[in-house]
Amino acid sequence: MTESLAIRTTFPRTVREIENSWIPMPDGTRLAARIWLPEDAEADPVPAILEYLPYRKRDGTVERDHLTHPYFAGHGYAGVRVDMRGSGDSEGVCLGEYLRQEQDDALAVIEWLAAQPWCSGKVGMIGISWGGFNGLQVAARQPDALGAVITLCSTDDRYADDIHFMGGAMLTDKLAWGATAFAIANTPPDPAIVGDRWRDMWRERLENNGLWFLDWVRHQRRDAFYEHGSICEDYAAVQVPVYAVGGYADGYTNPIFRMMRNLSCPRKALIGPWAHKYPHFATPAPRIGFLQECLRWWDQHLKGIETGIMEEPMIRAWMQAPGAPDPAARERPGRWISAPGWPSPVTREHVLHVVPDGLSQTASDAALTLACPETTGSAAPAWCMYGAGPDGPLDQSRETGRMAIFETAPLDADLELFGFPMLHAKVASDVPQANLAAVLSLVAPDGRATLITYGVLNLTHRKSHAAPEALPIGQPVDATLQLNVIGQRIPAGARLRLGLSQAYWPILFPSPQKAVLTLTGTRLVLPLHDPAQDGPELAAFDPPEGATPLQTETLSDSAEHRSLTLDYATGVETYARGSDTGAVRHLHTGLTVRYRNDDVLQIHPDDPNSVRATCAWEKHYRRGDWRAELSSSIRVEALRDVWRVTARLEARDADGEVATRDWHEDIPRDHV
Repeated sequence: MTESLAIRTTFPRTVREIENSWIPMPDGTRLAARIWLPEDAEADPVPAILEYLPYRKRDGTVERDHLTHPYFAGHGYAGVRVDMRGSGDSEGVCLGEYLRQEQDDALAVIEWLAAQPWCSGKVGMIGISWGGFNGLQVAARQPDALGAVITLCSTDDRYADDIHFMGGAMLTDKLAWGATAFAIANTPPDPAIVGDRWRDMWRERLENNGLWFLDWVRHQRRDAFYEHGSICEDYAAVQVPVYAVGGYADGYTNPIFRMMRNLSCPRKALIGPWAHKYPHFATPAPRIGFLQECLRWWDQHLKGIETGIMEEPMIRAWMQAPGAPDPAARERPGRWISAPGWPSPVTREHVLHVVPDGLSQTASDAALTLACPETTGSAAPAWCMYGAGPDGPLDQSRETGRMAIFETAPLDADLELFGFPMLHAKVASDVPQANLAAVLSLVAPDGRATLITYGVLNLTHRKSHAAPEALPIGQPVDATLQLNVIGQRIPAGARLRLGLSQAYWPILFPSPQKAVLTLTGTRLVLPLHDPAQDGPELAAFDPPEGATPLQTETLSDSAEHRSLTLDYATGVETYARGSDTGAVRHLHTGLTVRYRNDDVLQIHPDDPNSVRATCAWEKHYRRGDWRAELSSSIRVEALRDVWRVTARLEARDADGEVATRDWHEDIPRDHV
């Protein structure tokens, strides 16, 4: 995490830390907060920067917290890291994602922060993923003290762009994240913070926090469950300045452009090549001085200092240069471009027709048939890459013989894409529910194919995610598929390749029945960028910096794995991925932690109902004689008519079993 990061040990203001503060909620529940602030803040009050998460401030986010919040404090802010209700060291229970209770608590936290003698009365919110989501959601609640938000890797629409669905098709990452959240929600508080009541607090969580994944599967269309917490329901409710940040390797980049188009508040966007991480330590590089960029935003909107940040173009994005396929890429070459707003006024459309012998500028009435194996997609990246292991895309030539492939001739001149490629077609299906996947790649002269972008569509959701309609058997229907936003240069001599399929495993769960699709009038609309319209030349970002890293002792090695195996006897393919942090002791708390997860997803190429997917976690905590361990797993079988879900939770401490719980439920499939 600290690779290529310059470490700052001195700051304009001396920093002190409050290891734990209790913030009272209106119902008497107390939330645990760790606070860094200038030593003289009571004499010279400062704005507070809130990061509000269920990911355990004591150990879950402690590495990045050490790099970030003391840095803010040293520059005249209070960095505040709060554990949400029912998580980390906070009291109470947590019953799900983005609940009204979570927002209500955040309003109480902000009010408490603004009233502290060391606070100027102004508060900003920053966060990535969950913390990026709730920053937007809390902004829409309009607390008086909230002055600005920085949201990373988040969404304005919890159905259209979250880890649950893509194009109305169910992501396998719904299961992976469900298992991750299941483990996090059921971990214990630290007795060094909460004292002897830690075991009772843990039991309360184990008995009440539940299995959120079941709710997620029960809701398969865009209903009130997903409307709640989606700021797209009322963009005008967000009135404070918003800085939206993400990367092409992340799963949450599309919403940034929607927010730039639809928000009416002061707003900016920053898009790099990055995975799901903060840009001062994200991969692929280039990493940037993101904390310095944050200070420009906070100074402008929380202190009223003119930094020039609002005079710059609304959008700053990385235009990627070609790179060889590499699932563990550490860098993506390219250059920064900008746009004054969205849609970009300098982007023009370029249409390519999908014909039997390739991609052409001449239309054809010929029909295209898709009858690909259910294992199509094994060269895909993870839906949301984290940059911690080989979770990126492989050489897309591995899909040749599985996907239907269409290519241009070698390009005569460079081509640049910036925006959302769109696929339009009339589609006829032989089953009432089917998915369509489109993959755009850059084929180098040596034949290697690097993924540019991809998109998927559940064809029953072609008109609406709220009211899906079964496909009329054998009758063509209009379908429009949006591929993920991208900035990419394709050099002269390379070819563009479009791959089409009705399966995209292991990103998507398959349709209930094996589908054969017939496409006519198929065309690909590309958003072309003119390099002469890159926007004004802006000052380069500062190099990445951070405060003093967390001091740790490594007791056993970490590891990441991703593999694909074929059972020649049964024909079943097994996709496996996982990680082991190794045992690490945090020197400031004496706490030793180890996390391990393993995801195993199996499918037969001819049987969409053969899916057996299991995601499991182990979490270990110890200090001296104290020990707490958690084992959890969720398994999904994608049967024709139901999602069969089984789960197990086991908790132990030094005295033995604390709790064991089991779940089993069949959930009817609803046009998914």
